[in-house]
Amino acid sequence: MNHDPVDPPPTPFRAGRILIVDDEIAQMRALCETLSDRGFFTVGFASGAEALRALRSQPFELLLTDLSMPDMDGLSLLRQAREFDPALVGVLMTGHGTIDTAVEAMKSGALDYVLKPFKLRLLLPVLERALGIRSLRLENEALQRHLLTRTQDLEAANKELEAYSHSISHDLRAPIRAVINYAGLILADHGEQLPPEARELLKRVCSNSERMARLIEDLLAFARFTRHPLNRQLVDMASLTRAVLDQYQAEISARAIEVRIAELPPCLGDASLLTQVILNLLSNAFKFTRDRTPAVIEIGTLAGADGPGYYVRDNGAGFSMEHAHRLFGVFQRLHHAGEFEGTGIGLSIVQRILRRHGGRIWAEAEPGQGATFIFTLPPGAA
Repeated sequence: MNHDPVDPPPTPFRAGRILIVDDEIAQMRALCETLSDRGFFTVGFASGAEALRALRSQPFELLLTDLSMPDMDGLSLLRQAREFDPALVGVLMTGHGTIDTAVEAMKSGALDYVLKPFKLRLLLPVLERALGIRSLRLENEALQRHLLTRTQDLEAANKELEAYSHSISHDLRAPIRAVINYAGLILADHGEQLPPEARELLKRVCSNSERMARLIEDLLAFARFTRHPLNRQLVDMASLTRAVLDQYQAEISARAIEVRIAELPPCLGDASLLTQVILNLLSNAFKFTRDRTPAVIEIGTLAGADGPGYYVRDNGAGFSMEHAHRLFGVFQRLHHAGEFEGTGIGLSIVQRILRRHGGRIWAEAEPGQGATFIFTLPPGAA
């Protein structure tokens, strides 16, 4: 094999391609021949400039270079070589008197060093380790590129899906509203002339159209809360909860309802989105305690390792935990629409908001014994 310091012809890439640079020509050639006999592809040069020219024409995996050379030291060579190939790994050869320099060189980018005169049994493990690390780096880079591409694709798909659902929901509002209005006009103006069966059917048209309108509004809300940018700040959860409860004062006055509010610590989050969380959970609590006298609704907190855990508990209809996995799905309902109104989107919105905050939500319940919804949020500043 010719190891003269001339540019070698381009060679197809193979594993274990080593570029050897040492101004002691006899040693460089002996090293090339010895490593070639061990299965490596080797090319040797006596100067850094010649080695850099070789790197322009063909790839190498590892640069094995002397640290001290007259025209260009090994570290400068490695630095320039990695401009051609950032994945190239470097191993320095140095004498006993320059070990400290070699260690400093490793801090600047070299992967390892070997001492001259070196023994083959000590050199081979160093080279194999260096080549193994290079392979791991390349695999990691490829994985990161793949993950980045997948993430970008998923983000683009989510944006398209959100835009599509918003567009569909928005375009459905006008025709549904027209059905509701026209059906209502027919009932108001001509209801007395219609046979009873026709009046009943028209009422069903109105009822189902109203339900469709609520579904559309809830879908729009779901899309809106998904896209809403987070404005994190310290949120006074006690004041926020009391403000939401103010909206239910008329219902509290009209029914036998006992509302208990424990001390609620602050948290970090978006106040407007967390208002929606409390609003949806309390709305469920008021709805599912409709048949209870007295109805009892509690809002409190539990200590948790991942931040404060808040809960909303009621003594209402409850549900079987066998169906708990369906609670937070879009359009998922655990009670018949004839018993309790709703579209099954409210808890999906709650879960989406909490996930965006880095929190989570789960429920505990028994049929006829009420339900407790517990959720976590990042803790507030001390």
